[in-house]
Amino acid sequence: MTGGLPESRSTYPGERLGLPESGSGSLASTGRRLAALMIDWLICYGLAALAMALGAYSERTLATAVLLIWLVLGVVAVRLFSFTPGQLALGLQVAAVDGRLPVGIGRLVLRGLLVAAVIPALFTDSDGRGIHDRLSGTAVLRR
Repeated sequence: MTGGLPESRSTYPGERLGLPESGSGSLASTGRRLAALMIDWLICYGLAALAMALGAYSERTLATAVLLIWLVLGVVAVRLFSFTPGQLALGLQVAAVDGRLPVGIGRLVLRGLLVAAVIPALFTDSDGRGIHDRLSGTAVLRR
């Protein structure tokens, strides 16, 4: 938005980023992103519970283990494939807004840490991108 003039506003989310209004390559909805996050979180919880059953750590540290597994899974999966298992299930991918693929590890670690902090992901811009995506220069798109 330049100069704050109403006529300079985007007509749809992602227009300012040069993304299509709908279909492949358009910004993903908040609901789909949250559903993908829940799928990923459940997968990580299962992996952590399995590791705990094998004696890798105690029940006291289960929550920390889930968070660390989620962070590693997110960074590795998005770096290699551009999506996490939950995003794959819902037809989403993470892309750099400057078009560089794959997204760099530094950006992914920053993005993961900000999502883990929860608060940055709650505040979104007019495109629906959270602070974590804006600071890391990424966006979650439909595949």
